[in-house]
Amino acid sequence: MRRTHLVSVLVFVAGLGLGYFVRSLGIDKPQGTDMHAADWAAIEKLHKADVEATIKQDPSALTTLWSDDGANFGFPGPPVVGTKAMAEAYAKMRADYPEFKVLNAPVIRQVQIVDGWAIETGSFEATYQMSAKDKPVNVNDNGMRVLKRQNDGSWKFAVVGLK
Repeated sequence: MRRTHLVSVLVFVAGLGLGYFVRSLGIDKPQGTDMHAADWAAIEKLHKADVEATIKQDPSALTTLWSDDGANFGFPGPPVVGTKAMAEAYAKMRADYPEFKVLNAPVIRQVQIVDGWAIETGSFEATYQMSAKDKPVNVNDNGMRVLKRQNDGSWKFAVVGLK
């Protein structure tokens, strides 16, 4: 039971907030506005990087997706806050479960951008496998991610949590 819960949470944290190509998934975007065009492109770039890092399970790549003060509520125990703690948590996950694989990615249903912040909500239905000998496990959670625009115009995760 503990292993399933831990893995379910870590799967979400490890990128099961993935949104394969936001535009192609019918994300709610403001119509007729160019004001957010650069933001949408940067958020889509974050989503692509999230997919790649999650599939590879690369702790360094996963850590770079987070803002310096990001809070990840997906790991067991208290939230993991900051990129240093995030790097340690991802490295521990990789060391503890070296064969862990994400088999499919979830869908982001809605994205709203306001004043340098974006809120994403969605149904995070995903499948992972702890090792080649283990059966795949399905996860079906609703979740939310808060993204933060960085000074260079890129976007990073600020808060990730489950409902």
